[in-house]
Amino acid sequence: MRSPRTRPAAVLLLASALAAFGLGPAATPAAAATVPVGNGSYSDTRPAGTSGPTTNTGTPVTPKVTSAARSRPVPTNDWWSSLAFQRYGDNPWSTPMYGHPLTYQATAGGLDVGYPTSPAIVGDGRQYEYAHKRDLTIGLTGLNSPDTKADDWSDWTVTPLWSDGTRTLRTTIGHGSPFVYAKGTGGNAQITTAGAPTVFADQGNVLGITVAGHHYALFAPSGSDWNVSGSTVTAGLGGKDYFSVAVLPSTGALSTFAKYAFSFVTDSKATWNYSGGTVRATYTLTTEAKEGSERGTLQALYRHQWLNTSDALTSYTYVSPRGTMKVREGASFSTSQKASAVLPALPKSSGVDAARLRGYLNDVVNASDPFSGASDTYWTGKALGRLAQLVPVAEQIGETGIRDRMLNLMKGKLQDWLAAGGANEFSYDKDWKTLTGYPASYGSDTELNDHHFHYGYYVYAAAIVAQYDPAWAADSAWGGMVKTLVRDTANPSRTDSAFPFLRGFDVYAGHSWASGHQGFAAGNNQESSSESTNLSAALVLWGSATGDTSLRDLGTFLLTTESEAIAQYWFDADEQVFPSSFGHDTAGMVWGSGAAYATWWTANPEEIHGINVLPVTGGSLHLGGEKAAIRRNIAEMERENGGPAVEWRDILWEFQSFADPASAKSKWDAGNGGYTPEEGESKAHTYHWISTLDTLGAPDASVTGDIPTSAVFTKGSTRTYVAHNHGSSARTVTFSDGKTLSVPARSTASGTGAGSEDPDPDPDPEDPPTGNVFQLRGGGVLTTSTGGTAGSDTIPSAGGTNHDGTPYQPLVYEARGVNGTLTSGAGTTFRLQVDAGTTVGLGQQARISYDLTGDGTFDRTETYNYFATDPVTGWEEYSQARGLRSSTGTLGNLKGGTVRLEVWSAIGNGSSKLQTGTDKSVVVIPFS
Repeated sequence: MRSPRTRPAAVLLLASALAAFGLGPAATPAAAATVPVGNGSYSDTRPAGTSGPTTNTGTPVTPKVTSAARSRPVPTNDWWSSLAFQRYGDNPWSTPMYGHPLTYQATAGGLDVGYPTSPAIVGDGRQYEYAHKRDLTIGLTGLNSPDTKADDWSDWTVTPLWSDGTRTLRTTIGHGSPFVYAKGTGGNAQITTAGAPTVFADQGNVLGITVAGHHYALFAPSGSDWNVSGSTVTAGLGGKDYFSVAVLPSTGALSTFAKYAFSFVTDSKATWNYSGGTVRATYTLTTEAKEGSERGTLQALYRHQWLNTSDALTSYTYVSPRGTMKVREGASFSTSQKASAVLPALPKSSGVDAARLRGYLNDVVNASDPFSGASDTYWTGKALGRLAQLVPVAEQIGETGIRDRMLNLMKGKLQDWLAAGGANEFSYDKDWKTLTGYPASYGSDTELNDHHFHYGYYVYAAAIVAQYDPAWAADSAWGGMVKTLVRDTANPSRTDSAFPFLRGFDVYAGHSWASGHQGFAAGNNQESSSESTNLSAALVLWGSATGDTSLRDLGTFLLTTESEAIAQYWFDADEQVFPSSFGHDTAGMVWGSGAAYATWWTANPEEIHGINVLPVTGGSLHLGGEKAAIRRNIAEMERENGGPAVEWRDILWEFQSFADPASAKSKWDAGNGGYTPEEGESKAHTYHWISTLDTLGAPDASVTGDIPTSAVFTKGSTRTYVAHNHGSSARTVTFSDGKTLSVPARSTASGTGAGSEDPDPDPDPEDPPTGNVFQLRGGGVLTTSTGGTAGSDTIPSAGGTNHDGTPYQPLVYEARGVNGTLTSGAGTTFRLQVDAGTTVGLGQQARISYDLTGDGTFDRTETYNYFATDPVTGWEEYSQARGLRSSTGTLGNLKGGTVRLEVWSAIGNGSSKLQTGTDKSVVVIPFS
């Protein structure tokens, strides 16, 4: 969550709006304090003694928007929220806003703009920042506005407005936009630079300047002329009211950017579609031609986007806190991703002892207070989530009595909250158009923080109830209020007058934001990304259980998109985002300006590494897609912690089970009796989770089913296919590798699948392989299995620096648990297919290491001379014939050992490709 976990801390909805979202009849027009929704209700007035949004000194605030925007719900938790939420009374403009690649801050004189390109390491090395630093201010001559208000917004753009009574300025800014589009009246265009600019191009109404090492282009209407006087650059607008400014990737890009200078963006919109295990999304900008007829534009894609698009990109790039951004020439682009899996629970397996599990379940259901004294929205939600995970588990071992007792506990607590007038209730704020639960916590009331974190637990619990009691979930019963919570946190409608579109989810950034006011120099932030995906998984389950495919597909889009963002920006899965100077393998918090190895409430490494894992549910399976990152993450936690986890051991055992189930099981076996579960966990769930994955293997994200509630697990060469069918009739689920699974109505089924032969077994690297020839597979795997699907991994550029003999951002492939007898007189051999395309001067290098006993220490390391690739597209073979450059240690027999291959660019200034999934890229070890 966004705030410390341990610190103290009259509206009428139109009938048409309610009917549009299936919420049943609206309240009759009356000044009632309670608005009924089915069997539930909410209040239109806050409980006595409570507060809504305030400044930091406790003064109540309303949205800081123009009269034109007053009727629109403000998407509070966004990258630009400080424009609308005045958290600090002495700052009526904004705090720094991080659009990427540009950064912004509203001031009295206009819009400060920067392009931070060098990270700073702060907080004793625990945070990296590309902090906002003004390069220039976009304004009008004489502008001195007393405040700045939000005038318009769309999915990832916003238009702030300044007015001082004489002059009026509007600018449109957004994620991925290298342009700032300005409209002004009452004065000339004025650009004030942080220092005297260097002019590199002067074409009258087009001016190229360099400020603080960054290149900008200024565009005034045709017939105008820019005038430079010291640090002030002005242009008359010649009766027009528009001009624009762009940050350039290079001075040579000026002509390309000039083409789109007057194609002003007026709207941004994301659309999505789920079908057959794949999520597709399209991101579209609407433009208006201020001059000429050009309607195209340029937009910079984040890493999570360009990794998943096949659309053509230019050679232009930008620096950002999220790694390299790549530029698309065009008004739209699309992405395609394999959908992240969601299950109500892991399936029944032979690894779980029913008697032992029954004892753990009884400990929970027979507790004197199953809700552990929780009274506020957050801790009540966690308690609901703890019970929700156990309902399907109890059913698996035939404990229907325990199942039903838990369901009744959940129903009772949910109904307490979903009906106004008691000790707990939800209250609607007509100014901020939000639903706040009271008692509130962690600023969910005064700062509008964390609604997606808190309410996600309620929706998840309601989805489990709906799985067993559809009548309870009907709109006319309790489902209407559940949907109202959904509308507050993840409203799919842009036309709903009562709640904003996707309140906290930033569709372009690919993840949610937690702060409602964004009142920080570092921008907005999100700590517990996993509690954000908990809401998305809850939407998948709720939509599936209630037959609402629209909400189901929304949840699948949100979960799949955010899972990639989490992998890249919280876990740095490809090791291409965090600056090398940061020195950490994970971030507890992501900020607009960067990321921090921290939490809001503690510096304990266990919580830093665990906060983006909990709650562990059937919606957490996406974490298993990046096994190498998990191993790095756990290793760092234990280094920083001075040993294995002590406080949050259950969360971190479960996290490790996504990559190395056997290792997690051994830790559980050694320590399960003497620990206190994390507040949202139970020994019943942890035991079931770890034992099941130890039996089935880790999640296999390479294969998807054709419904969102399906998943695949791989152990050795065996895949287990799992699906839950919420429907009222049996169905067959088809997986992307051709296997099928018959699933009865309202049931979970699992099996090894029927149908075509599995083309890509992709064994989990924890399992002992057989043979001595290892293929490379995507995701960092060496495997003795054959029949893989041909693919490739990208070898990062050497960056123009010589790395001969020293791995630099290497691709790493491993096989663990390897047994073998050393063959006397034999040596390591390999053949690797590499391709530099048409890039000249590249050289790839390989190192092969042996940890003979699997204790984490490599006993033998062999580094081979690099291979100079040609600049002709096509695979070339790099082998041990290039010669051994250096070696350390000696070989011996392998006993549960590890074999590691590292491949990197030793020289050159471009990336290259390494073939995977074929018998043409293999390592042959000298063992039998």
